[in-house]
Amino acid sequence: MRLDEYVDDIEQDDSVALRKLAEEKSYAVTEYIDDARTRFDETLTDDTLVGSTAPSVFVGRSSYPNVSAGVLAPVGDENDAEAYATTGEWYQQGFSIDDVFERRTGLLNSTRRSNVDVYDVWDGFVGTQREVALADDPVDIELGLDDRPGFDLDGPLEDIAAPRGPRAFAESARVTENPSVPRAIEKTLSDDDWRAEGAITYLYRRGFDVYDINNVLSVGALGEAENRRLVPTRWSITAVDDTVGQYLRGTIRNAPPIDRTLVWHTSYMGNDYWVVAAPGDWEFELLELKAPGSIWNPDPDGQLYMAADNEGYDGRSGYVEETSGAYYAARLGVLEALADRDRQAKVFVVRYATEAYWAPVGVWQIRESVRDAFDGEPAVAETFHDAVRQLVPQLPVSMAALRRKSTMAAGVQADLSAFGAGGDSSRSR
Repeated sequence: MRLDEYVDDIEQDDSVALRKLAEEKSYAVTEYIDDARTRFDETLTDDTLVGSTAPSVFVGRSSYPNVSAGVLAPVGDENDAEAYATTGEWYQQGFSIDDVFERRTGLLNSTRRSNVDVYDVWDGFVGTQREVALADDPVDIELGLDDRPGFDLDGPLEDIAAPRGPRAFAESARVTENPSVPRAIEKTLSDDDWRAEGAITYLYRRGFDVYDINNVLSVGALGEAENRRLVPTRWSITAVDDTVGQYLRGTIRNAPPIDRTLVWHTSYMGNDYWVVAAPGDWEFELLELKAPGSIWNPDPDGQLYMAADNEGYDGRSGYVEETSGAYYAARLGVLEALADRDRQAKVFVVRYATEAYWAPVGVWQIRESVRDAFDGEPAVAETFHDAVRQLVPQLPVSMAALRRKSTMAAGVQADLSAFGAGGDSSRSR
């Protein structure tokens, strides 16, 4: 299909529905918070001892190296505990922002302060947390809390940084069953001479998705003995995406390039994604456009926010400056698709976060959106330059502004008429 036909076929119904949901967000959030409070009040006993099933863990980054180590567990819905863990299944099931709020506000985060150096720690709260992270299924646990859970969600919606559940400090925690640990994870755990990068790659090659691996890394169960420590969840997610991405880039270094320019599109949770892949050696760029009124650009009367990072054939030597974890999540989705096809390409990903993206749900939605885009039938463009020119009218930015921000788009040879396409360039300042 030609790119112009592909663009004409894109449905806008989902965007309309998301905007309607965004307008009603305050009511949905309030209802979920009230429901969660009621469920916790009904479930907790007088001595605040909780029996639950934990599908996941959380490690905070505040006050590093003395961090908050947490066990995440639903209360009142233990039989469906696995559905509360963030995985690619949320995307496959079509979760909305609303659905993510419902799941996250129903998770109790039981925490204890811990130093990150935990190589030999397998008892107490941290030991329980590590057992939960290593198990291949949600684990039955018993928690002793020293206070009632605090929701910390009172106040204006715009003060809420991300959907999250109640938090309580734990006096005690123990696993009440014998958890099953996959053999591959046991191998990486027992080999404390193995660098973390090699262990991460080993697990990925054996079919573990990045969601499973970052939990294992987060609780300090990978790497050489002297380097094993708790890793804040946000850091572990990016570290795993980056490590797996570097491994996949290595597998395609000598692969032949794709033979034509292809364009994919998908949309999810108020985000539009365009992926342009053109013949040539590996090159990658992520360009993020964030509309006024969206979560990371909240002023509805403000200007469009633009951020971009890129790499060439040899990858990057340092952390990205503007797009943070989104870069590594998007790059992973691209590299998985190329490795599966045994091809390399220069790839330009554009993410447009519209005002319908009213709450941050995590980089998982970026990773899964890019993965899903490659499952669709692509459009065909004459050249990379032609693809970018035809995409500009679909974006809230002019060709001139795009060229000023994007390294890859800056190479597009355009005539004067192209500089006026796609709207007023003043919106992108």
